[in-house]
Amino acid sequence: MKTALLVAVRLALAAASVAGVVTQVVLSIRADFSLVSVFSYFTILSNLSASTVFVVGAVRLVRGVPSSRGWEVARGASVVYLAFVGLVFNTLLTGADLGELVPWVNVVHHMVVPAAVVLDWFVDRPRHRQPVSMIWAAAIVPAVYTAYSLVRGALVGFYPYPFSNPARVGGYGGVALYCAALLVGFLVLAVLVRASANAMARRTAARADAPRAAC
Repeated sequence: MKTALLVAVRLALAAASVAGVVTQVVLSIRADFSLVSVFSYFTILSNLSASTVFVVGAVRLVRGVPSSRGWEVARGASVVYLAFVGLVFNTLLTGADLGELVPWVNVVHHMVVPAAVVLDWFVDRPRHRQPVSMIWAAAIVPAVYTAYSLVRGALVGFYPYPFSNPARVGGYGGVALYCAALLVGFLVLAVLVRASANAMARRTAARADAPRAAC
């Protein structure tokens, strides 16, 4: 029963997240807004990542595929990305001009999915301890994304977020400060996600060993 419910919830969340992306794409086409720019938002990319993880996770549950360290690294990265999106949006971007963002899509992408990904991490608990390299592996995507956003912004004049736009934060010095602060916050999240994975893995191992000790 628990497995069936978790599968249904994961698929429903993935569908809602993808529906939000499709909605934004349709609106962008109507408004003659670049599709490349649509997919230049970290929120869009991280929601697609979460949808993929939800769908693959649901399929793995249906097929009874046991959890693996590699799969848990992928899930952990998704948790970091979405937690980051939720925290940044609800702190730095409240009141910011979001353009054509539909209210329900905003709620799904910036609130519901981030919260659900974190909750899912603790409901379907990791079973393997994660190496320190998990932190750096999770940091590769935002590092590449930041470089891409700054280079493309300088070339075409479009910046997905105000803190990456030199004209909005007092030049590239301001951008560098924001990026450094966000990187630190991201790494802190990655450390916390890894620590939570290892703590849950230890408890799972302890419960598995308890019957043997009793024997």
